[in-house]
Amino acid sequence: MSFDPTSLKFNADGLLPVIAQDHRTKEVLMLAWMNADAVAKTLDAGRVTYWSRSRQSYWIKGESSGHTQKLVDLRIDCDRDCILVLVDQTGPACHTNRENCFYTSVITGDEVILTEPLA
Repeated sequence: MSFDPTSLKFNADGLLPVIAQDHRTKEVLMLAWMNADAVAKTLDAGRVTYWSRSRQSYWIKGESSGHTQKLVDLRIDCDRDCILVLVDQTGPACHTNRENCFYTSVITGDEVILTEPLA
């Protein structure tokens, strides 16, 4: 069955959330956004391409930093309104130079930094 990115349920801005997960460790790396063209570009090139809401442009992960995400698998949730990309991550996934974007925890009301940026 051929995949049609327009069959996904995008929000009013034409976007849907994308969770990036390391395909080996299953660690959740980050959350970003894609539109239908970004989904198609990701599938065509095998390099994860997001839509940057702040820049209003496409963003190929690692294009400037070298911290790339090679697509291993793209999965669609049951409601067709969220994507999970399993990736081969090179370098840190977070723009703060951490391995993932989920480095802050709230424990018993206190916010705790779990990991520091990589050197």
